[in-house]
Amino acid sequence: MLKQRYIDREKSWLAFNARVLQEAADESVPLLDRLRFLGIFSNNLDEFFRVRFAAIRRLSLSGKSGEKILGGISAQKLVKDITEIVIEDQTESLIILKKIEAELESENIFIINENEISVEQEIYLKDFFIQKLSPELVTIILNDLSEFPLLRDNMGYLAIKLVMKKNSEVRYAIIEIPKTMNRFVVLPSADEKQYIILIDDVIRHNLKSIFNIFDYESVSAHMIKISRDAQLDIDSDLSKSMLEKISTSVKDRRIGEPVRFIYDQLIEKDTLNFFLDKMNIDSTDSIIPGGRYHNRRDYMDFPSLGRFDLLYAKNDPLPIPGLSLEGSILQKISEKDYLLNAPYQSFSYLTKFLREAALDPKVTTIKITLYRLAKNSQIISSLINAAKNGKKVTVQIELQARFDEASNISYAEQMQTEGIELIFGVKGLKVHSKICVIERIESGKVKRYGFISTGNFNEATAKVYTDVTLFTSHQQILKDINKIFDFFNINYRLYRYKHLIVSPHYTRIRFYKLIDREILHALAGRKTYIKLKMNSLSDFGMIDKLYEASNAGVKIQLEVRGICSLIPGVKGMSANIEAISIVDNYLEHSRIYIFGNAGQTEVFISSADFMTRNLDGRVEVTCPIYDQGIKKELIDNFDLGWKGNVKARVHSALLDNKYRERNSDPVFRAQIETYEYYQKKVELLAETF
Repeated sequence: MLKQRYIDREKSWLAFNARVLQEAADESVPLLDRLRFLGIFSNNLDEFFRVRFAAIRRLSLSGKSGEKILGGISAQKLVKDITEIVIEDQTESLIILKKIEAELESENIFIINENEISVEQEIYLKDFFIQKLSPELVTIILNDLSEFPLLRDNMGYLAIKLVMKKNSEVRYAIIEIPKTMNRFVVLPSADEKQYIILIDDVIRHNLKSIFNIFDYESVSAHMIKISRDAQLDIDSDLSKSMLEKISTSVKDRRIGEPVRFIYDQLIEKDTLNFFLDKMNIDSTDSIIPGGRYHNRRDYMDFPSLGRFDLLYAKNDPLPIPGLSLEGSILQKISEKDYLLNAPYQSFSYLTKFLREAALDPKVTTIKITLYRLAKNSQIISSLINAAKNGKKVTVQIELQARFDEASNISYAEQMQTEGIELIFGVKGLKVHSKICVIERIESGKVKRYGFISTGNFNEATAKVYTDVTLFTSHQQILKDINKIFDFFNINYRLYRYKHLIVSPHYTRIRFYKLIDREILHALAGRKTYIKLKMNSLSDFGMIDKLYEASNAGVKIQLEVRGICSLIPGVKGMSANIEAISIVDNYLEHSRIYIFGNAGQTEVFISSADFMTRNLDGRVEVTCPIYDQGIKKELIDNFDLGWKGNVKARVHSALLDNKYRERNSDPVFRAQIETYEYYQKKVELLAETF
């Protein structure tokens, strides 16, 4: 019998989300951070259903099995399996939430419902409802409508059932839980106790006020939520601009097909059937019973209540040794390369680079790619500032960055108004690379400076995502970056790059060659290895190549945070491969690729994971590291992660998320150790002065 060769991508992703749920259950994690992980778990699941589950459901409804692209499982079976796994995880998440709430009570923090409100709290909430909440509510009586209203994607609703006194007539209504307000209402504290109530329960408490014009005998309210297919259908009308097409598609997303319906399992059967019937939801959709509250992603914004003892201690971002935020960054980069590792080090170096370029009279051009941006982006402000100072600014902005389309459209329109030249990518390819190059006139000649990153140029996510950025004045690397911008403009021409590895044309074949070289070294008896750190590994071709290397004797270490379709440690297939996932306070996001090369180690940073879309369907950039100090730093980073034995789980075909065995080894929490590694670098530099 043939061994299982791959792990299904979707099930592997669900296993990753289960690791997030493990953090919510972990009693060593501070209480309020456990609530945050519960919110992340829920938010992840929402996006999964809107994108991946929606795609599999479309395949299932088409009548095609899809076994070839799904790694041997049919779409129909996968839809069923996913639903079962999600129901199990949702049930587990409710149990975890109840435990957290009980522990919060031991800390004198009480989450109460509408039946537990005191007289004093009643007075406060009456004013809160009248002044703040009531004006935000959208309430719709459903019985007499000719057409059922469109329920918004991933919004929470209270399904209302009114039983009238006259003839026991039943009327149904919905109340939209407003997103414009924080879900959690902090009530006045009493006797050193702190109280919180959800807006849902404030609404339940005021049902009598909301429906006071109806002569009803009873009223009930149960929460429901729908997730819709988030696929964008791009109009092919040649007369429309890309901005118009994406904008229209984003608006159309609100009427996407339902892919998941979650309901309070205590809802009356007739109420549930009414909504399922009116919304045309049948057994082909994922119908999932849940608890009293949905949209638990809101727990990511649970109020801290001043209880910093119940949160992870905040580590201040460290400086980059030798690189000051007060002096000229360009001057320093002209002398040597520097590496920024956020959030351990300050992301301000990147914004300082752009601010300096915007003001420097010798800088003539700035070119940058943008994928996801912060809500109030300093990056955009710097680019607009540069344009106002007469610089030629070119921005490639990815309008199809999933769920950031509306934000990117808004930024694009803002930049267009300021005279910035915009490029909207390449037809059929998302631009996922993270690159910037500027040109500066020095001694009558053009000199280039720039940076290449593994993560988005986003000040908000840089506080919680681990990503590395290389600042360089290496003229040949930056010449290659310029060629990528040429490709954006003239993409029918195949460009050749001397240093960078660029998708979709070169990444797969180049990594195959790098792995093949390790195979040849191993077969020749030379000591060699492969160390890869990435977010996801799901491309079957790349997995097969790693299996081949394993069988040739190459030792392979994989740090894969999320999806891992490769099965490690199988005799005759992957015996020389080990794979772990670290899920901790920060989101592991950097891509670092290290090839032993028989002692002549090569190190790369990349925007690309080993997924088919990154290798063949996007514009991605992988950059070699030439500076020996930075090369060592990145190898150290990988090795610190590899030594982790607290938050590291082992990838396996069982998808059981077992923690790495510690045995007699001392506790080694990789993210804490990494911060201390950079702290020592700063202290060492201080000692030399």
